[in-house]
Amino acid sequence: QVQLLESGGGSVQAGGSLRLSCALFTSTYSTYYMGMGWFRQTPGKEREVVALIDSDGSTSYADSVKGRFTISKDNAKNTLYLQMNSLKPEDTAMYYCAASYRYSKISYTGAAGMDYWGKGTQVTISS
Repeated sequence: QVQLLESGGGSVQAGGSLRLSCALFTSTYSTYYMGMGWFRQTPGKEREVVALIDSDGSTSYADSVKGRFTISKDNAKNTLYLQMNSLKPEDTAMYYCAASYRYSKISYTGAAGMDYWGKGTQVTISS
């Protein structure tokens, strides 16, 4: 059984920062070997990729968050992070973390390659 549990969401003003965490609970897998990522979705819109991290630590970002968001992981803690700075109202969304045991190079597949998803954490940015 695999569970992803996000935390760290909340409401902040534009220009502020938040740090999202995603803990991986499993006796089978380790973040060391998994491709992982953060996605977000707003009502009426499709889920979009925010940031991806390969098992070797290589990262990729959506153009809209480059230079403001940083994805990272702590393999010893089996935890994925998303540091979000200079937040904008358009960053308001439900944020989901996801993990893949099939693809360590998740940057090649994105959402289609993910095997497990968290339930999400809400981020609301006010102007």
